[in-house]
Amino acid sequence: MNDPYRELAARLQVLIDDLDAIAFDELREAAGRGAPRPDSDRRAMRARRAMEKAVFLLAGEQRDDLGDTDG
Repeated sequence: MNDPYRELAARLQVLIDDLDAIAFDELREAAGRGAPRPDSDRRAMRARRAMEKAVFLLAGEQRDDLGDTDG
């Protein structure tokens, strides 16, 4: 059976992975310049937590099989 909520959860997980990559790049660039943690990183992490919560709510108990291995 095709579960549209689990499909949305999987799509959100892809966006979380994209957001992680962007945030990591920004942190690496800031560190390379000797700059402090950028404000955009804090915003990105808040958005990430919100999306993770949505993944958990949409996918229910089956969260681990979406590729989120670090909880």
